[in-house]
Amino acid sequence: MRFFFRSQKFKIILTVTCAVLIMALITAIVGSAFSPQNGILGAATSSITKFFNDVSNEVGSFFKKFESNNELIEENLALKQKVNELTSNLMDFEKAKQENEMYEKYYGIKEHNTDFIMEPAMLISRNSNDPYGSFNINKGSLHGVAINDPVITEAGLVGYISEVNPSYSKVTTILDTAISCGGLDRRTRDAGIVSGELSLAEQGKTRLNNLLRSSSVATGDYIVTSGGGVFPEGLVIGTVDSVHNESYSTALYGIITPIVDFNELRDVMVITYFTGQGNATGE
Repeated sequence: MRFFFRSQKFKIILTVTCAVLIMALITAIVGSAFSPQNGILGAATSSITKFFNDVSNEVGSFFKKFESNNELIEENLALKQKVNELTSNLMDFEKAKQENEMYEKYYGIKEHNTDFIMEPAMLISRNSNDPYGSFNINKGSLHGVAINDPVITEAGLVGYISEVNPSYSKVTTILDTAISCGGLDRRTRDAGIVSGELSLAEQGKTRLNNLLRSSSVATGDYIVTSGGGVFPEGLVIGTVDSVHNESYSTALYGIITPIVDFNELRDVMVITYFTGQGNATGE
């Protein structure tokens, strides 16, 4: 609408308006000399005066409507701006609400690990060509996330940060063969090493290796991290499906079902600091 005053149409209207006003002025002067009672010339002058008065009124009415319409447009723009501000505030509120809900879920973990510094994150893409289920999250170095930071849900261990960019990061899961994590049977305290295997990863499972022949690990036992490296102590890894003899040694190994369902992952928490945090992938 602000370009209307520069348009050819506005110039024409302005010219016509000026002409009408001039003619109205001339008519008023002539009409004062020839009143409607002074015969034919007075009657004609009266008619012309009425005509130009009507035109003048219409022009005035047009500009009043135009001014009113312009005010409505300005009010509409102001309302749109207010709606945008409210929408932005609502989005910020929803984001804060979601983060608060996440922190509530992790309250138990934080309560028992007061040294933890955690950063909430959201899964933004899955690496479909990776058989071990790696994925990307919406947090990176700008948010304090670094390589080898543990990644968890409220249930337990997901994996670790294997690649970092300013605004996003890659998470390698505990199904991966790159993982070498100290695992501990929570019931018996028997120790082993959790590491992935391709055939098991396809089933959503992993292995607990290097169990002593004398160990009492049994089906249904919970395996947790033993600590001392990349992963802090006590994070739940999963449960024991079965225990088997190694083919070429006297050791045992267990098949583990992770506590986390990687297909259902949406939100995670990155542990950006914990006491005794290590710098290597394995423990």
